[in-house]
Amino acid sequence: MAKRDYYEILGVSKDAQEREIKKAYKRLAMKYHPDRNQGDKAKEETFKEIKEAYEIISDDQKRAAYDQYGHAAFEQGGMGGGGHGHGAQDFGDIFGDVFGDIFGGGGRGGRGGQSRARRGSDLRYNLDMTLEDAVKGKSVELKVPTYVSCDPCGGSGAKKGTSAKTCPTCHGHGQVQMRQGLFAVQQTCPTCSGAGKVISDPCNVCHGQGRVEKTKTLNAKVPAGVDTGDRIRLSGEGEAGEHGAPAGDLYVQITVKDHQIFERDENNLYCEVPISFTISALGGEIEVPTLGGKVKLKIPKETQTGKMFRLRGKGVKSVRSSVVGDLMCKVVIETPVNLSGAQKDLLKQLETGIGDKRSHHSPKETGFFDGVKKFFDDLKS
Repeated sequence: MAKRDYYEILGVSKDAQEREIKKAYKRLAMKYHPDRNQGDKAKEETFKEIKEAYEIISDDQKRAAYDQYGHAAFEQGGMGGGGHGHGAQDFGDIFGDVFGDIFGGGGRGGRGGQSRARRGSDLRYNLDMTLEDAVKGKSVELKVPTYVSCDPCGGSGAKKGTSAKTCPTCHGHGQVQMRQGLFAVQQTCPTCSGAGKVISDPCNVCHGQGRVEKTKTLNAKVPAGVDTGDRIRLSGEGEAGEHGAPAGDLYVQITVKDHQIFERDENNLYCEVPISFTISALGGEIEVPTLGGKVKLKIPKETQTGKMFRLRGKGVKSVRSSVVGDLMCKVVIETPVNLSGAQKDLLKQLETGIGDKRSHHSPKETGFFDGVKKFFDDLKS
């Protein structure tokens, strides 16, 4: 099946800038993320398409290759990237190896000697955070059920005091050749299953696997400014490989929970602030919340509902930049409720006092109804 155009998947033009691409990806990722659509295979596949498209379009080098050659640039023998599956390790990480040495874990590592033991699987840990913790950063404790290296045998799989021997069938290569007529076919060695070695006296604890199941506890520092969709890679903290092979990586997937007051968009925060009819008409000063505490906001007289006020530097700083965003406050005029008879009379007096000067005191209302009248007059003509 032909692949969809990456720009079409993200809903951006071919000349879209980095910020536009990132914003489109974030919006789509939040909508189609498997954690929000559990059991929906169609949305899971869409999410994989979105991730693959973003990996290519957000990388200048890969994007240039895609613009010139299309999907063919990443087929077998190409640059790598899209089309190689959707595992966690296939996509560029926001933080790279920034946490790679926190717990003393090594990288992916090479396969020394003749060993063909398979590297351990990567793991994903879903971490939900409050907006406050995500903005300020936080040390978190992660309990991760996984496979760890077996202590008694040191991960070798062989009983203490013994060691694995070179496979007599493949002589340590892990592969054997089977001749079929004029052709020679290379296959995984049936004796050692590709490991290149055999264990004659396996460890009593791991039974020759070199690893055991365990829930391990990790303490990690989540950097300030993370947001939903960000991912941290902890190198070497995934599953331990069999027979002493390198461990996989642990990917911590960040989800910031909805906040009762603020909504975040990159470095800016947005909130709605209710104000009274009196303050909106006469002006005044109100207190508005920020993540650092309350601040004063001056409301000019005759402020209309929906007016947006910007408080510079009261937003957040993302993990990718040192620029602090702004707090955008949209004021909403609250209509008085539960009025007493005397209060209602006062409002009626105000309405009577306005009288035939409505166009002066309520220009938007007057303009709207004048437009409606003209609309119907035009229909009759």
